[in-house]
Amino acid sequence: MPSLFEPVQAGDLHLANRIAMAPLTRNRAPDGIPTLLMATYYTQRATAGLLITEATAISPQGQGYANVPGLYNTEQLDGWKRVTSAVHVAGGKIVVQLWHVGRVSHTELQPGNAAPVAPSAIRAHAKTVLIKNGVPIFTETSMPRALDLDELPGIVQDYRHAARNAIACGFDGVEIHAANGYLLDQFLKTGANQRTDDYGGSIKNRARLTLEVVRAIVDEIGGGRTGIRLSPVTPANDIVDDNPQQLFDYLLAQLAPLGLAYVHIIEGATGGPRELPDRPFDYASLKAVYRKADGKGAWMVNNGYDRALAQAAVATGAADIVAFGRLFIANPDLVARLEKNAPLNEPDQTTFYGGGAAGYIDYPTLP
Repeated sequence: MPSLFEPVQAGDLHLANRIAMAPLTRNRAPDGIPTLLMATYYTQRATAGLLITEATAISPQGQGYANVPGLYNTEQLDGWKRVTSAVHVAGGKIVVQLWHVGRVSHTELQPGNAAPVAPSAIRAHAKTVLIKNGVPIFTETSMPRALDLDELPGIVQDYRHAARNAIACGFDGVEIHAANGYLLDQFLKTGANQRTDDYGGSIKNRARLTLEVVRAIVDEIGGGRTGIRLSPVTPANDIVDDNPQQLFDYLLAQLAPLGLAYVHIIEGATGGPRELPDRPFDYASLKAVYRKADGKGAWMVNNGYDRALAQAAVATGAADIVAFGRLFIANPDLVARLEKNAPLNEPDQTTFYGGGAAGYIDYPTLP
């Protein structure tokens, strides 16, 4: 039986163990520029088999939270180069999560204070983060406008360009953020997508933009360096679908031939319960659909995993990789702690979003 602490192959990525650090928004990139503090943060956690960066905007329009990083101008790319270099010196592997927030934004964060964009002009009953006088303020999202049909090819190209930038910055690959109620997830799901053109209505149409984005990135950097994150049933950011099992079975069958490095599945509610009685979902069936359609990439699972649950998932073949989020915030040496079954530090939630070194790079490691 495979172990959580054994190497694994994810496409072109040879990983030292089956533990991934999940993407974690920390709001410590002023003007979207990664800092040396961020380089320290990721390097401290480089013993993970794979580091997945915090969600990173592919364009100014893709921004939705204050002080989150971007991947579209020279200063941002230079900042990320320092991060990837430091992680590689420490022996780690790192991919960047590519992000367009869609309607989960605020006019203050959009170019020219424009309305955020979405598949349909439906406001998300959700909050974003603005920073006032150095203090994070949770603020209701703004009313979005529906994207015109002729704008969609440009968004696909923004993803392609961001993937190209990622490789130029030294990243080992990219993860496409198609989860948690952000733009691609909005197009996928009926609760946010009421379009009547080729990008709305049927499952095939609602999956079209996500598949165009994935194919463009695979064409640009190769499937073996491309992962995707999906959240079939999370209610995060006011997202819902009428038939998620059928939707994601279709999507995974279409993704399977593209040779992706991995598929990253959030089970249940992001940051919440793993089981949602009002939104049942069969994750084992979804994985079987992917494998049957010749999907060979690693299967990564996420949400509420502890040591025992993660070990069982890998040992039984339910997962190839397990991603941990909040545990990595407070435990930069999480891999060693899990391997030794050592006590875990508790995270300080008051320092999750915004700030400096405190609650970011000052958690103690094992002696």
